[in-house]
Amino acid sequence: MAEALFWPALLGYGEAAFAYTSPRYTRLGTWGVRIGWLAQTALLAVQAAGIDGFPWSSWAGSLNLFVWLIVTTYLIWGCKQRYRLLGLAVMPLAAALFVVARIGGGTNAGERSHYSNLFLVVHVGFVLTAFAGFTLAAALAALYLIEARRLKRRSADILRLRLPSLVVLERLTARTIAVSLPLLTIGLAAGIVRLRRDHDGFDALMAATILTWLVYALFLVFRPAGRRGAQMPLLGFGFVILVRIALAGSHF
Repeated sequence: MAEALFWPALLGYGEAAFAYTSPRYTRLGTWGVRIGWLAQTALLAVQAAGIDGFPWSSWAGSLNLFVWLIVTTYLIWGCKQRYRLLGLAVMPLAAALFVVARIGGGTNAGERSHYSNLFLVVHVGFVLTAFAGFTLAAALAALYLIEARRLKRRSADILRLRLPSLVVLERLTARTIAVSLPLLTIGLAAGIVRLRRDHDGFDALMAATILTWLVYALFLVFRPAGRRGAQMPLLGFGFVILVRIALAGSHF
């Protein structure tokens, strides 16, 4: 059942990724996101019902949950016309990661972890939710850079696209990071406490996660403006991808 729900979810995300390439079809793209999100939500529900515990503790399973959190976070603003072009950055990434999750077995029924459900919800759930927020912040920052460049070049289609102002994008980026960073702090703290209790050492993933925390913490402390303020969330997002793709498999 879970595998059968993978395909309509991927079809919805793929359609959205393609539709967002043209301003004329952004409404269709939004419907693709909604349909894909509903299908993936059903997939996650089937996974949760099929096992007595937290079914997304594996690398691929957590990647599946991460994709759902990204799309969920995007839908907060993505349904509004001025923010639909965020989907041009978010949905191709979501579709690609969703495929990787399936290849790794993350859309199967899953297996019960030897960790407690409470720890997995706090550690895995909070960290992934924070990373989803950072992903949206990176998309907002990228949209800021694109719009700033178009304004500098006085592009003829800048008014037709009806994008949010640079001030609004800058503010939303900061607010998204301000909400996400405490979640990462809680999830990271839970992981460190667990490591100390089990007398385990830090691994590369924990170190990269701490660096991710540091980048976004510095952003909130110094609040850089303009292009530098947009480039810093993108730098942090590079660490997010490193943690989620390159190093996550060594942590489970």
